[in-house]
Amino acid sequence: MTRKITSLDQFEDLLGEHLGYSSYLTVTQEKINLFADATGDHQWIHVDPERAKSGPFGAPIAHGYLTLSLIPALIGEVFLVENMTFGVNYGCNKVRFMAPVPAGSDIRLGVAVSSVEKIEGGAQVILDATLEIKDAPKPSCVAQVVYRYYN
Repeated sequence: MTRKITSLDQFEDLLGEHLGYSSYLTVTQEKINLFADATGDHQWIHVDPERAKSGPFGAPIAHGYLTLSLIPALIGEVFLVENMTFGVNYGCNKVRFMAPVPAGSDIRLGVAVSSVEKIEGGAQVILDATLEIKDAPKPSCVAQVVYRYYN
């Protein structure tokens, strides 16, 4: 269920709180191939399923940056900020790719509020984001992402 944040001040009340999880999203080979086309990264561990079977992961895997790029796509399932003019992805403080995402994996996003800072016209919110593969022992990606929301 998507959490609604109705004011930027409400983020301060959520400091340290886990906001929830997105639904699962399947990372298909088609998504991986499209990402490879968009970025020009056609390394065989991503786009050659036959060769990848005998590679280090036993199957093709998603690009790390494809995995990272799913955070903005899934975050709206975790929470929505209402009553603001706009919000922007301001960057990342830290990113780690902890486990590969094999093609066909189902992943979801979990989000916690790490810090909130008032800025001119709005708030800067740092979120601890975790992308988990269904039934995997450890997350595929952990990232501290920075968003700015403006009144």
